[in-house]
Amino acid sequence: MTKNFITRSISGIVFLAVLLSGILINQYFYLGVFIIVTVISQFELYLMFEKSGYFPQKRYGIFIGLVIYVSTYLVAKGLIPPTSYFIAIFFIISLFIFQLYSKREDHIKCIAFTIFGLVYVVIPLSTLNFIAFAGINQDNYTYEYILAMFLLIWLNDTGAYIFGSIFGKRKLFESISPKKTWEGTIGGFIVSLLTALFISEWFIGLNRLQWLIYAVIVVVFGTYGDLVESHLKRRAGVKDTGTIMPGHGGLLDRFDSTFFVAPMIFLYLKILEYFF
Repeated sequence: MTKNFITRSISGIVFLAVLLSGILINQYFYLGVFIIVTVISQFELYLMFEKSGYFPQKRYGIFIGLVIYVSTYLVAKGLIPPTSYFIAIFFIISLFIFQLYSKREDHIKCIAFTIFGLVYVVIPLSTLNFIAFAGINQDNYTYEYILAMFLLIWLNDTGAYIFGSIFGKRKLFESISPKKTWEGTIGGFIVSLLTALFISEWFIGLNRLQWLIYAVIVVVFGTYGDLVESHLKRRAGVKDTGTIMPGHGGLLDRFDSTFFVAPMIFLYLKILEYFF
């Protein structure tokens, strides 16, 4: 075993242990872990922008992100009304006001890239709160949908890697991610469907067909989430977005699929709630 392999393995095990603890123990561990994930991911994105020559309002942007995430948690839990989101108007106006005091001349770009961090990282991760309080257990915190989502993301990635390594020939999107192949993508899709069938036997929130649709959503939007982040990194000229996970990169790298999957799963569960 090489030193890099050992480092990567230890890093991956610690990551899984922390994330699963946050999901499974209770709602307060969940809140703490995903606040950290949100803040670090947003910070890594802003650093990547800076390497590209764009300078968002990093500290204030992260502060707004923290407020949005915690507010969403409180709304999802039913502790504050949804109208509390109107405070976002104040923060958006403040972005423009604070930028007036900046010595940089590219004010519009600074504001735009600050807001991009909120739209790309914070709002998608905030939808996890509504997934966590989706009403399975009398509107209390329930890990079922979130755990299933991450299991499907991870096993889709694993299946895609294994099938792609063995059978991969046709490139999926060579200009953005040269290593991804159609064979790997199809392999990951098959593994995800089999996983959904297994999940349907243990988790009661959805029936078998609904879990299969759940898996399709994860595969489709998880793949696009990965491609979009790869595109951003390629434009910024970086291989990894951070070094917090030796051998794996940053948290932005680990949650790239989640940024697209979580909002789509949230919408899917809402559709099921209203029509079924």
